[in-house]
Amino acid sequence: MTAGAFVVFGAVMMAGFASPRQAHAEFRVCNDTANLVGVAVGYRDDDGWISEGWWQLPATTCATVVSGPLESRYYYLYAEDASGNGRWTGYTNMCVAEDEFKIVGVDDCFARGYQQMGFSEYDTGREESWTVQLSDKPSTQESQN
Repeated sequence: MTAGAFVVFGAVMMAGFASPRQAHAEFRVCNDTANLVGVAVGYRDDDGWISEGWWQLPATTCATVVSGPLESRYYYLYAEDASGNGRWTGYTNMCVAEDEFKIVGVDDCFARGYQQMGFSEYDTGREESWTVQLSDKPSTQESQN
């Protein structure tokens, strides 16, 4: 399967799946593929733009990449399949590193010893929770529940 066939299957608010007492505020990523996927997230906080990773998501698992109620409206995601067959990218450039990282700032990635990757933007609409499903199914639909 080509890298172009890998798409983000959907973004779903977690509150739609649990009662208010059971809902957990967070930004989660679910790997709905048959391969291990590495995930990095980006967001803006009091220190400025932050990018951090890597979360290693085995096939058919989920991970919380931002804990607690979401404070920003927009979050950014970059992911790559460990087999080298797919990437989930976008148009917002942020810095990443080879190993586990938390990087403040998105400028001069290369000069600071990092790589630059394009992250996909997710408008959470100011919801407290959001989940992104990574899938190799040929669909570009994003849905909310």
